[in-house]
Amino acid sequence: MKKFYSILIALAISISAFAQTSPGWSAQYKGVLLQGFSWDSYADTQWTKLESQADELSQYFNLIWVPQSGNCNTTSNVMGYMPVYYFNQNSSFGTEAELRSMINTFKSKGTGIMADVVVNHRNNLGVNGSWVDYPAETYNGVTYQMTPQDITNNDDGGSTRNWATTNGITLSANNDEGEDWNGCRDLDHKSLNVQNIIKAYTKYLVQDLGYTGFRYDMVKGFNANHVGDYNDAAGVQYSVGEYWSSASDISNWITNTNYRSGAFDFQFRYAVRDAINNNNWALLGNNQYLVNNNFSSGSFKRYAVTFVENHDMQDRGTTQGYTPDPILKDTLAANAFLLAMPGTPCVFLPHWKACKQDIKLMIDARKAVGISNTSVYTQLLSLSQRYAVKVTGDNGELVAVVGPLASGYTPSSDVVEIINGYHYRYFVTKASEMVFADKASGRYDTGIIVKLTAASNDANAQVVYTLDGTTPTVNSSKVASGSLIPVNATSKLTLGLLSNGTVTKIVTRDYTIGPVSINYETPPQGYTYHAYFIAPSTWDIDTRVYAWAWIDKGANYTPDNNATWPGDKVHVYRIGKTSTGGYVWEWCYYGTQTVPPAYIIFNNGNSGVGTNQTANMVFTNGGWYNMNSTSSNPTLDIQGVSRNAPTDNLWYTITGIAFKQQPKQKGIYIHNGKKMIIR
Repeated sequence: MKKFYSILIALAISISAFAQTSPGWSAQYKGVLLQGFSWDSYADTQWTKLESQADELSQYFNLIWVPQSGNCNTTSNVMGYMPVYYFNQNSSFGTEAELRSMINTFKSKGTGIMADVVVNHRNNLGVNGSWVDYPAETYNGVTYQMTPQDITNNDDGGSTRNWATTNGITLSANNDEGEDWNGCRDLDHKSLNVQNIIKAYTKYLVQDLGYTGFRYDMVKGFNANHVGDYNDAAGVQYSVGEYWSSASDISNWITNTNYRSGAFDFQFRYAVRDAINNNNWALLGNNQYLVNNNFSSGSFKRYAVTFVENHDMQDRGTTQGYTPDPILKDTLAANAFLLAMPGTPCVFLPHWKACKQDIKLMIDARKAVGISNTSVYTQLLSLSQRYAVKVTGDNGELVAVVGPLASGYTPSSDVVEIINGYHYRYFVTKASEMVFADKASGRYDTGIIVKLTAASNDANAQVVYTLDGTTPTVNSSKVASGSLIPVNATSKLTLGLLSNGTVTKIVTRDYTIGPVSINYETPPQGYTYHAYFIAPSTWDIDTRVYAWAWIDKGANYTPDNNATWPGDKVHVYRIGKTSTGGYVWEWCYYGTQTVPPAYIIFNNGNSGVGTNQTANMVFTNGGWYNMNSTSSNPTLDIQGVSRNAPTDNLWYTITGIAFKQQPKQKGIYIHNGKKMIIR
């Protein structure tokens, strides 16, 4: 009996240790995840670029999923999606040193970085046409190398076996455990060599590089229990698998990992896509979400990572002839629904860049109410043009209303509105006992007006606040709920709920007021064709504009005619700024084409028509364009370009270079206090 009791104690300790090291996803987790890349987001996802935004991103995101960081044997300006090396982490996104620096910087601010773990398949070196030549890599004195016997016997529908037989090479005797993927060689996860290498690799990612979690690519291709084993080997804290299928299939996959991994809630995404694209918001009532509390025999919402768009589904641009499965409009309302619901929401980088201030406020509201991955929600209204849910958090209740008629929603008397935007509104119940400011922390070019809201069952409750960062007291400035206050200088707004003579529920906002110093540019002389573009004021101040110009079934006008999407950024110059805050860019062509382009697209380095990319527009030499311009001859003035205008009869470029006579080079100049275009 004593021996049996000892066995039970040992088993209990083992189970406890297992639960601590391989949770798959923490219960009652309140974090928000950012997908820190999109299709061909080479510029935006440089490790140094992400690290430079750590102060801002770490305020809102607890985890950031970055692309596959190993060396993919690609050129320096191409994103690598198919891994070649595991232990060589010098990639197109930066050096290993830069990767480590980024991970450590975010970790020091409380944000973990999630690795993109692509182990269903692996690319080879391809020397002399080989399909199976994997590099030998030595790490910590051990050399790891895969062989042809580590490739599934039926890879690429048998094409790999046919090639191997012709070349006297033998593959594994095992067929693929899951779905075949014909991009590169599918690995045999029954192979002990494959298992040992991947376990060493995942351990290296966590214990050496410092990654906090994993996103597993294409988990439909191999048995789910391997994911659990690889997580155990690494001791990873968070894991999410890409298994696009029904909710029951996804929940079965989670079960088969022995609950050691979460999964993306694809049914959630499909419902949001269908509701928006079909203009029927009642479809959000789909009861097959993974985050639905009543699904199957238990709740899988703890393991559900919800999302509305990702790099595989976004619109990649019509010039590529491939539109995967995009949401065509209303990405702002889509994110409002996403960030109100249980599960762990994953925000898509292009949405963050295009709608940053709104998304910040949505995350502020989510965290203020205390919504977690296991929160309970109730459907309040389900109509084709308006949908509403109430979600219960640890600190209160949030009511989210989305759809074209969201503005017409009649709230109950027990809620108060805290924020609203295009096709969405957020309310909190008065019982939440909280305060809220409707301008998120961040930089603003000019002074702002902030609405202060108090949610309280006390009808006499007020908002007290300071602008110098000190904690407000009963003697601080006080206003009624819904009051507007101006903030005209860099300030730390601190507000609290004043009720029954006591100040509680302190909230802070950090506002930096004033324009960022920008060095404007002058295009070199000698271009053949050019066009102007006014970028939306919502685009990041340090994001360059790309241009893609082409002739249908003919020439392209990227640098050296290299035809690399998303286009030419080298010859796009920031020449000024409009009065509404959008920067003016000029694209110039210096190549050898003697016929002008037929069409042109402007984007910010990421695809996605309507958010950060224009539609196909007819090219006009010297023409003006913005996000909404599809005219073959658009007319946009430049009166808003901000410059001190000298009146000394000289001709000045936008950057201040002076000419005694009218320049021969086409462009924008200032002459006698007026802005002039020389065409």
